[in-house]
Amino acid sequence: MYTEDDFLQLSGIQHFAFCRRQWALIHIEQLWAENVLTAEGRVIHEKAHDPFFAEKRGDVIITREMPIHSSELGVSGQCDIIEFHQDDVCGVSLHGRSGKWFPLIVEYKRGKSKINDCDRFQLTLQAMCLEEMLNCGKIEKSCIYYGETKRREYVDITDEMREKARKMVCEMHDYYNRRYTPKVKSSKYCLKCSLYELCLPKVTDTKNVANYIAHALREEGVF
Repeated sequence: MYTEDDFLQLSGIQHFAFCRRQWALIHIEQLWAENVLTAEGRVIHEKAHDPFFAEKRGDVIITREMPIHSSELGVSGQCDIIEFHQDDVCGVSLHGRSGKWFPLIVEYKRGKSKINDCDRFQLTLQAMCLEEMLNCGKIEKSCIYYGETKRREYVDITDEMREKARKMVCEMHDYYNRRYTPKVKSSKYCLKCSLYELCLPKVTDTKNVANYIAHALREEGVF
């Protein structure tokens, strides 16, 4: 069990799944730069976040920016929106509310659904945190709302996704404790990364470092 001082930022798993070096630059080296994509993502989250807003629509209670954490996994963060649906069979009690309620997480993201599972891992980790906090049964389904398509994508929170998320969190803690920043593995996605100018993938790619140094020395007339 982790103490609160050891908690990592839950949303970091989305960065970690996308690029371990990107995660380390942000969460270990405390580097950040914004581009159009990150600005769009920030705007769509600002629209979803209002920690003082809660409403009931029929058999659904809607909360925003709810703090969540897991002492077992050592992460903390927030859920953009949680819809608590009335469920007298599988639901749990909520303070100040009668009846039983079961959570459906709604995570807001810019763009559209992705081929990779980066966003889905974040949703999976959020579900695991809520299960621990509420002592409820497995949250087997939640969803991501994409700003470009303006539609929800329902995601199955499978045992396979849970195990992969758990292993990534363990790896994140290991990197963070060692203050280890992985070497770059450049790909076609590097140019879209807001940290491109800080990461310098073409320079720091281990396959090209020797050639880069030799080229730079030749330009300086060293040899």
